[in-house]
Amino acid sequence: MKKSVKKISAIVIGIIMAVSLSACGSSKVADTNESIENEPESTGAQSSEAEIQVFIAASLSNVMQEVAEKYNEKNPDTTITFNADSSGTLLTQIEEGYACDVFFSAAQKQMNTLQDDGFVVDGTRHNVVNNQVCVIARNDSDTAVTGLSDISKAASIALADGSVPVGKYTREAMVNSGLLEKTDDVSKITTKEVSDALGGVEVSEQSNVSKVLAAVVEGSCEVGTTYYSDTYGYENDINIIEKVPYDLTGDVIYPVAQIKNDEADDAEKAAAKEFVDFIISDEAQQIFEKYYFDDARSTEK
Repeated sequence: MKKSVKKISAIVIGIIMAVSLSACGSSKVADTNESIENEPESTGAQSSEAEIQVFIAASLSNVMQEVAEKYNEKNPDTTITFNADSSGTLLTQIEEGYACDVFFSAAQKQMNTLQDDGFVVDGTRHNVVNNQVCVIARNDSDTAVTGLSDISKAASIALADGSVPVGKYTREAMVNSGLLEKTDDVSKITTKEVSDALGGVEVSEQSNVSKVLAAVVEGSCEVGTTYYSDTYGYENDINIIEKVPYDLTGDVIYPVAQIKNDEADDAEKAAAKEFVDFIISDEAQQIFEKYYFDDARSTEK
């Protein structure tokens, strides 16, 4: 099967991201561009060989490896290649023409944009999981921070920028708790403005949630805000200081959808639709819950 330069570029970008995460000390984060393949016998409906490009929010890196492995038990002829980054970065890549078959976003905003611009295959968009923002520190930290309300006590804070869903939700919680002034679009609040509002505390801006986690785990930042799901596997390394209530952040809904890909053949389009259907299944939901996600399938789009 021929791949376009843009498809190859998307994969290279993902590989660079994985190397970067490793360099930051986040060795437990899976290489999200490893293709998932299993035994040759197929017991599922998808019988033609196909390779699909699945763009996922960085916070889904670990869980989606297991979801793909479970899917491939019945669909071994489908090769799944992941490209993981912030939802905002993935949105930009898709709109620039990178080949993508499935998009799994960490927020509704990016999916809304793609749907409004005609990229989403009709009838394939679904809410899948809800997540929770957490304030974290290393287990051996003597931080005085007890939660979001006094996060300014930290010497340094790892914070995703406003275009990244976890950064946007953190800013929303800060506004609702009175730490930041109200604004029409919290994602536009700059890192400097956050720092100034917190009395000049050092804020280290990160480009995705995995890099926030890495900054705290490696000790370059005293505290950070990440998702509850990202703490899976790091229980011996970090301390969850606070799970920020949903009434401060709002629901942290992750939607999935099949994306229109003119380069995909019929087998690839069928495989993409089938993989989306598996992601919203009860079987997949059990895996998501193991990784600390909440079920959001009953919520409205």
